[in-house]
Amino acid sequence: MSPGRLRNVSFGGCSSKVDLIALQCLAGGLQGDTLIDIGSGPTIYQVLAACESFRDITLSDFTDRNREELEKWLKKEPGAYDWTPVVKFACELEGNSGRWEEKEEKLRAAVKRVLKCDVHLGNPLAPAVLPPADCVLTLLAMECACCSLDAYRTALCNLASLLKPCGHLVTTVTLQISSYMVGKREFSCVALEKEEVEQAVLDAGFDIEQLLQNPQSYSVTNAASSGVCFIVARKKPRP
Repeated sequence: MSPGRLRNVSFGGCSSKVDLIALQCLAGGLQGDTLIDIGSGPTIYQVLAACESFRDITLSDFTDRNREELEKWLKKEPGAYDWTPVVKFACELEGNSGRWEEKEEKLRAAVKRVLKCDVHLGNPLAPAVLPPADCVLTLLAMECACCSLDAYRTALCNLASLLKPCGHLVTTVTLQISSYMVGKREFSCVALEKEEVEQAVLDAGFDIEQLLQNPQSYSVTNAASSGVCFIVARKKPRP
């Protein structure tokens, strides 16, 4: 299962605004040089806040089609998805509602590369090798990419390897979701409890700085769940 697919279902509704607000609140104080978004899907909303704090952003996804969609938007190609309403909403949250065009260009300038990722590899971005990052972001992707709790725990350790000591992981995980629908096609997920996610993050070598649980389910019919867990965690320094 490829990372980032669940976002194809969820974006555009009320839950997406909840995600964006939570990202602004949880990660608003983070800053650095480099950020890697794992399982970007075909979307850019998750890095709208990041382009204000990180000068070098990497987007990544397992599927070719999602990466192609990202490239189309970055290059302003015909047929690219119009993210204008979302960009405007993000600017409203930041108190700069009239500067959405500037925000779009700032994000395009900050995204330096779009890479393939596979969270089951020791280096999830292989064959690319990047310097350790200040922040790794992964939203609504890991539960779709992993088939078991053990696989999820291992994948988190792989993501930790992309970070500098004291770097930050920002993640959202849909809780207790076993599958979701895209049209008539069903995709499987690993059903995780909040306590399992929390312990997996700790065991991957992080200290949890912020944790927020939102009980809202994306869709009772297409993506039934018990809510979403938002976490900001800091990678422990080397001993």
